Amino acid sequence: MNFKLIELGNDEFSFRLEEEGEMKAEITWTELADVMVIEHTFVDEAMRHKGLAKKLLDQAADYAREHSYKMEPVCSYAVTAFDRYKEYDDVKI
Repeated sequence: MNFKLIELGNDEFSFRLEEEGEMKAEITWTELADVMVIEHTFVDEAMRHKGLAKKLLDQAADYAREHSYKMEPVCSYAVTAFDRYKEYDDVKI
Protein backbone atom coordinates (compact mmCIF):
# COMPACT_ATOMS: atom_id res chain seq x y z
CA MET A 1 0.00 0.00 0.00
CA ASN A 2 1.24 3.45 -0.85
CA PHE A 3 0.61 6.07 1.78
CA LYS A 4 1.02 9.63 0.58
CA LEU A 5 2.76 12.17 2.81
CA ILE A 6 0.56 15.26 3.01
CA GLU A 7 1.59 18.61 4.47
CA LEU A 8 -1.53 20.03 6.09
CA GLY A 9 0.02 23.34 7.17
CA ASN A 10 0.93 24.78 10.58
CA ASP A 11 3.47 21.96 11.14
CA GLU A 12 0.73 19.35 10.69
CA PHE A 13 1.28 16.33 8.47
CA SER A 14 -0.36 13.05 7.57
CA PHE A 15 0.14 9.80 5.78
CA ARG A 16 -2.98 9.12 3.79
CA LEU A 17 -4.40 6.32 1.67
CA GLU A 18 -6.80 7.49 -1.00
CA GLU A 19 -8.75 5.42 -3.50
CA GLU A 20 -10.71 7.01 -6.32
CA GLY A 21 -10.40 10.42 -4.68
CA GLU A 22 -11.73 9.25 -1.32
CA MET A 23 -9.70 9.08 1.87
CA LYS A 24 -9.67 5.52 3.15
CA ALA A 25 -7.10 5.79 5.94
CA GLU A 26 -4.99 8.44 7.60
CA ILE A 27 -2.65 9.12 10.49
CA THR A 28 -2.01 12.76 11.44
CA TRP A 29 0.57 14.47 13.59
CA THR A 30 1.96 17.84 14.54
CA GLU A 31 5.72 18.35 14.53
CA LEU A 32 6.96 20.23 17.59
CA ALA A 33 10.73 20.64 17.25
CA ASP A 34 11.92 17.01 17.08
CA VAL A 35 8.68 15.42 18.36
CA MET A 36 5.80 14.05 16.31
CA VAL A 37 2.58 14.32 18.33
CA ILE A 38 0.35 11.59 16.89
CA GLU A 39 -3.12 13.07 17.10
CA HIS A 40 -5.46 11.00 14.96
CA THR A 41 -5.71 7.65 13.22
CA PHE A 42 -8.60 6.89 10.90
CA VAL A 43 -9.49 3.80 8.84
CA ASP A 44 -12.64 3.62 6.74
CA GLU A 45 -15.11 1.15 8.23
CA ALA A 46 -15.00 -1.05 5.11
CA MET A 47 -11.22 -1.43 5.47
CA ARG A 48 -10.98 -2.11 9.20
CA HIS A 49 -9.58 -5.28 10.78
CA LYS A 50 -6.88 -5.64 8.11
CA GLY A 51 -3.98 -4.13 10.06
CA LEU A 52 -4.15 -0.84 8.18
CA ALA A 53 -3.91 1.37 11.28
CA LYS A 54 -0.74 -0.43 12.33
CA LYS A 55 0.73 -0.01 8.84
CA LEU A 56 0.05 3.72 9.08
CA LEU A 57 1.72 3.89 12.48
CA ASP A 58 4.66 1.86 11.15
CA GLN A 59 5.04 4.35 8.29
CA ALA A 60 4.95 7.27 10.74
CA ALA A 61 7.53 5.53 12.95
CA ASP A 62 9.81 5.01 9.94
CA TYR A 63 9.43 8.71 9.11
CA ALA A 64 10.36 9.57 12.71
CA ARG A 65 13.45 7.37 12.53
CA GLU A 66 14.53 8.88 9.21
CA HIS A 67 14.33 12.39 10.69
CA SER A 68 15.66 11.51 14.18
CA TYR A 69 12.31 12.45 15.74
CA LYS A 70 10.58 11.03 18.77
CA MET A 71 6.86 10.30 18.88
CA GLU A 72 4.25 11.20 21.47
CA PRO A 73 1.03 9.23 21.04
CA VAL A 74 -2.14 11.14 21.84
CA CYS A 75 -4.82 9.33 19.84
CA SER A 76 -6.19 6.20 21.50
CA TYR A 77 -4.95 3.82 18.80
CA ALA A 78 -1.35 5.08 18.97
CA VAL A 79 -1.36 5.01 22.79
CA THR A 80 -2.54 1.38 22.77
CA ALA A 81 -0.07 0.36 20.05
CA PHE A 82 2.85 1.98 21.88
CA ASP A 83 1.91 0.00 24.99
CA ARG A 84 1.39 -3.24 23.09
CA TYR A 85 4.35 -3.34 20.68
CA LYS A 86 7.99 -3.03 21.72
CA GLU A 87 9.02 -2.09 18.15
CA TYR A 88 8.22 1.56 18.87
CA ASP A 89 10.41 1.81 21.98
CA ASP A 90 13.17 3.56 20.04
CA VAL A 91 10.87 6.44 19.02
CA LYS A 92 8.97 6.83 22.29
CA ILE A 93 9.48 9.95 24.35
